[in-house]
Amino acid sequence: MDNNKEFKAVQELKEALDQKFGQDIMVMDLRNVSTIADFFVIATGASAPQLQALADTTEEIMKKNNIPLHHIEGIRAGQWVLLDFGAVIVHLFDKESRDFYKLERVWGDAQMV
Repeated sequence: MDNNKEFKAVQELKEALDQKFGQDIMVMDLRNVSTIADFFVIATGASAPQLQALADTTEEIMKKNNIPLHHIEGIRAGQWVLLDFGAVIVHLFDKESRDFYKLERVWGDAQMV
């Protein structure tokens, strides 16, 4: 995949999530750390409806950038939504789940974008 395309998309996504009042939005560059993905985008939502709105926004931005969604998990539970776009994986958490899983710490070797 073209990393410039993904990098542009995650930057646009970060701005869009911020406009939807996503909290503590982080973009992690995993290219030198893991083969799982090139980028993780992590954000917190205040409620299940907000997580749904953040997920919808994520799908729109990535589709606009011609990055297809491969898989989605957790949308019904409303605590942790995972959207897998191949080179980009988006994690949307409620506050409690984000505090529990601490993905930023697990992937602490990744560079923040």
